[in-house]
Amino acid sequence: MAKTVLITGASKGIGRKMAELFAQNNYNVIINYNHSAQEAKQLQAEILEKYKVKTLLIQADISQEEDVKKMVKESLHTFTKIDVLINNAALSKDEDIWEKSIESFKQVIDVNLIGTFLMCQYVGKEMLKAQDGCIINIASTNGIDTLNTYSADYDASKAGVISLTHNFAKSLAPYIRVNAIAPGWTNTESVLEMNPNILKTEKEKILLKRFADPEEIANVALFLASDKANYINSSVIRVDGGQA
Repeated sequence: MAKTVLITGASKGIGRKMAELFAQNNYNVIINYNHSAQEAKQLQAEILEKYKVKTLLIQADISQEEDVKKMVKESLHTFTKIDVLINNAALSKDEDIWEKSIESFKQVIDVNLIGTFLMCQYVGKEMLKAQDGCIINIASTNGIDTLNTYSADYDASKAGVISLTHNFAKSLAPYIRVNAIAPGWTNTESVLEMNPNILKTEKEKILLKRFADPEEIANVALFLASDKANYINSSVIRVDGGQA
């Protein structure tokens, strides 16, 4: 019987590649998006055409508790069980640390940290009932040691995601494994739109002298969701090419 994965922020970038890879490996895919409806619908159509698995498209703002509750309810109504949760949705608003407003800072925290908390809480409760499941949080090396004063809110939120990973792993043990992936620079749409000189400088700091492809992050998520990772729990896996 096919397993089901719920991926937040699945319409673009790393989330999109994870949706494609899990579908390719015979997972039913719940595609969550907030604003990118066209991209999400296109992704759903491509998955249905290429992989013949079941999909569910859900618009929800993960920072809003009612949206999360409705999404989990709809997911369980369609598939009865969520085997894998990937908390991928994230927001960044790069701006000088002295210019950041409280409103802007809170928006980033609400999506990246509060949203991850709500998803872990509501899906985690359902996984506990089944005594089975796996949660993967997409953190960042920014939450560990590659800090940037222009993304202080993002950095703080991802450090919080890592802390949540450890706490939920402890709370959901021994039935549910909770791990985090901490990507470094990755070739997503938002990164590729940045100043080329900045990107060149950052690549030089990486031992492999290149950024990750989104599929390389997705590969790690697929591994963590598999039986091959059954003894990996409360871990944070860096995928950064050897970032200095």
